[in-house]
Amino acid sequence: MNLNREKPLVHKFYQPVHYLDRHACLSIVKAIRYYLPSSDQTELIVVCIGTDRSTGDSLGPLVGSHLESFAPPETAIYGTLEHPVHAVNLQDTLSAIRAKFKHPFVIAVDACLGQQQNIGKICVSEGPVLPGAGVNKKLDPVGDINITGVVNVSGFMEYSVLQSTRLNIVMNLSKIISKSLCRAILTRKHPSILSRFKASD
Repeated sequence: MNLNREKPLVHKFYQPVHYLDRHACLSIVKAIRYYLPSSDQTELIVVCIGTDRSTGDSLGPLVGSHLESFAPPETAIYGTLEHPVHAVNLQDTLSAIRAKFKHPFVIAVDACLGQQQNIGKICVSEGPVLPGAGVNKKLDPVGDINITGVVNVSGFMEYSVLQSTRLNIVMNLSKIISKSLCRAILTRKHPSILSRFKASD
């Protein structure tokens, strides 16, 4: 299982936002775009970490499957419900990315455990995610930036907590994250499009 505990964001630009917040999508889009490179020579890679064998850890694969259906341009997606990226194949996946892409910019998506009052919040942060830290696994760090969703409470019996996580929370988090990611990628080269999304929200 690839879960990392929530960590505080030191960058003042963005604060975690709850998926029920009416401006959640717009806030996350702005945060992602803040970190995205503007160079056309940089390939965007989204690595969605997790497994569909655990409700709490299925956030990443759900986001990956949603993104596949959206088909954002010039973006490679790793980790879906059909082909998840997890502890067993993470190293091979990262090696394949390094071999295939010359200048990849990796966006890591993962679930995390946190405090009770933060369940349902989405965090966008610079730097890699540490898969498995929440369940005491040592795996390679992933990502130039990371997007995490707090799916349940941390501190005790993490494996059992993951299994008993409400699917409703995970599904709602995955919808907001995938929609925000797609919009951030679409507006990377055409920022004016963002105003259309504001109107629709």
